[in-house]
Amino acid sequence: MEKSNDTKSNNTGKIVTAALIGAVVGGAIGILFAPDKGSKTRKKIMDKGDQLKDTLKEKFSGLIDSAEKEESDLKKKVEENFKNDGVKA
Repeated sequence: MEKSNDTKSNNTGKIVTAALIGAVVGGAIGILFAPDKGSKTRKKIMDKGDQLKDTLKEKFSGLIDSAEKEESDLKKKVEENFKNDGVKA
């Protein structure tokens, strides 16, 4: 049985969110328990924040591209159905 696109998108969003939360929590715990000076710890936190920002941009860019493709495919199918039925869109 094939899942609907809404269900697939919802599951993908949940997986991405869970992975990002896990990365943030893991990174924060690792940094906070590392025996470094405060300035080094702050630098590490900033670096991890930059990495997370880049990761988020990549993931959401991919999700947006996927959604736009689905929209385009659906639009083409609807237009073809109208055209085949003799109705103009």
